[in-house]
Amino acid sequence: MGERLELVYSAELAEVREAVRIRLRSTRWWPLFRWTTRGVCALAVLVAAAALWQGDVLVTVKLVFLGAVAVACAELVPWATARSLFRLIGSQGEARALVDEDGGRWVSRDTDTAIRWALLTRYAETPRLFVLFTDRSSGTGFAYLPKRGLSGPADEDRLRAILDRNATRA
Repeated sequence: MGERLELVYSAELAEVREAVRIRLRSTRWWPLFRWTTRGVCALAVLVAAAALWQGDVLVTVKLVFLGAVAVACAELVPWATARSLFRLIGSQGEARALVDEDGGRWVSRDTDTAIRWALLTRYAETPRLFVLFTDRSSGTGFAYLPKRGLSGPADEDRLRAILDRNATRA
């Protein structure tokens, strides 16, 4: 068997938010969704301006409010998703992630999950995390590995090497 790395960490909300943000950014639908909500907002403001020009203040207020709600909802999706995931992950206490040539295995108080590289085909690296993604055709699954969970600086390079051998950098 090849190289194996172990990460030990407890969930942090900031890291879960970062992982969710990176994952959403890597999808095709998320940028489209965000731009669509901005387009709806712009259209609502234009129609509101026309309604105001005709003296209909109530319609103007409703349309501006509708546009603002559309953008606010889109911007709250990552926050709400991360918060929900953090409540689940954080309640499990300390987690151990084992990464080797077969894939990753995440073990916590009540869970034991193994994911092979055939499912986690891509990854992205940030200053604090490695975020592993499922293939675009498989949906929007992801896992994350916080660098602070590694036992030393050399392990970061070893983990990157394992990921480079088994997944594509996104």
